Amino acid sequence: MRTKVEELPESRVRLEVEVPEEDVQHALEHAASDLAGSLRIPGFRKGKAPVQVVAARVGREALWEEAVRSHLDGWFWSAAATSGVRPVASPEVEVGDGPPPEGETFRFTATVSVVPTPKLGDWKELEVGAPEPEVPAELVDEELDRVRESVAELSPVDDRPVQPGDAAVVDMVGEEIGTVQRDYVVEVGEGRLVDEIEAALVGMSLEQTKEVEFELADERKASVELTVKEIREKVLPPLDDELAQAASEFETLAELRADIEAQLREQLEAELELKLRQDAVDALVEASTFDSLEPMVERRTAELAAGFARSIERRGVSLEVYLAMTGQTQEQIVERLRAEAEASLKRELVLDAVADELGLEVTDEEIEAIVREQAEEAGESPEEVLAAARESSGFEQLRGDLRMRKALDEVVAGVRRIPVELARAREKLWTPEKEKAPTGMKIWTPGSEGGT
Repeated sequence: MRTKVEELPESRVRLEVEVPEEDVQHALEHAASDLAGSLRIPGFRKGKAPVQVVAARVGREALWEEAVRSHLDGWFWSAAATSGVRPVASPEVEVGDGPPPEGETFRFTATVSVVPTPKLGDWKELEVGAPEPEVPAELVDEELDRVRESVAELSPVDDRPVQPGDAAVVDMVGEEIGTVQRDYVVEVGEGRLVDEIEAALVGMSLEQTKEVEFELADERKASVELTVKEIREKVLPPLDDELAQAASEFETLAELRADIEAQLREQLEAELELKLRQDAVDALVEASTFDSLEPMVERRTAELAAGFARSIERRGVSLEVYLAMTGQTQEQIVERLRAEAEASLKRELVLDAVADELGLEVTDEEIEAIVREQAEEAGESPEEVLAAARESSGFEQLRGDLRMRKALDEVVAGVRRIPVELARAREKLWTPEKEKAPTGMKIWTPGSEGGT
């Protein structure tokens, strides 16, 4: 879908959108199917008459009006998304008279109010804490313990009750919440179940059954029948050269420890760089001023909530069961998603503004290079992936992501890096701006959105 954007006064834009021929045809077929459902056309089952037959019965004008009515909104929002336009209201749309000639594209214009460009702070005056990567010995020891656990044996136990750290095989049956779990394996103390069930497991004997009551997120009471079918304890091997030989390609424990420390240092450096990038853009967000964000925040929150619901369904768990098992309410989840939506929108807006201020652009060659590299890493055909990206909105979306990444590079290069101890000390100093309530944020970079 080709889109031309014209900026207008008072934070408004005009989009000139060209809908491809195949999208027009799809809309006509969809409209014909809808209209055919209410028509009786001799020789065709209800809803199965082709476009030409329906058009002959109701008239091409009526068919086109139905196609526009049902698809124009989607075309507008798709064009807005691919061109980086963030509307805050419904558009004023102008369409031509009648359908386009068969085989041609469809054009329309849409004028809409958009989120005003934020008033940027000066990122070159911002100070961001940048810690040095130091790998604590305790962290190396924890990784070595994980290596031991990876080769640990699970030994059946029948002469004692369940203890923290055991692997227990249980049945859980709860009629109130509509769940039945058979042969469910849980590591006791890992926090995968609600606290009441975890606590009840400790001390239960083999083949023992217990009724466990717990509170749902809406403060109703529920219960499950909990039965212990097996108890297994982990038997960890000693921390020595034999462990290194059994669990890795190294001959000695010292070599394994050195390799773990090197990997942790590399991982820590990458994480600290990501944290620095997040802190830099969040500092710029804090130093900038925004207007009229609420409509976009609500729309983004709805998108995140829909994605969250789909991810839960893909796990084969109903939302009610998920809320009960995690001790959350639906309102709490929506509020968390709203905070994420607002944070991500503000980051995108300041980076777009930085890109505009610096005149940053992304060429087709840069996008193609990224697509080819990712396709080769995934073992896919670069040409096929490129063709698919160009046919969809993926190519332009990637252009927007890369443009924001360039903007973030400029911000990170411009901020003043200071020792993290100094940054923490300055955070404790009171200023009027700190009366604002802080919000928790995850490590973020452009393109890292989408769920949850």
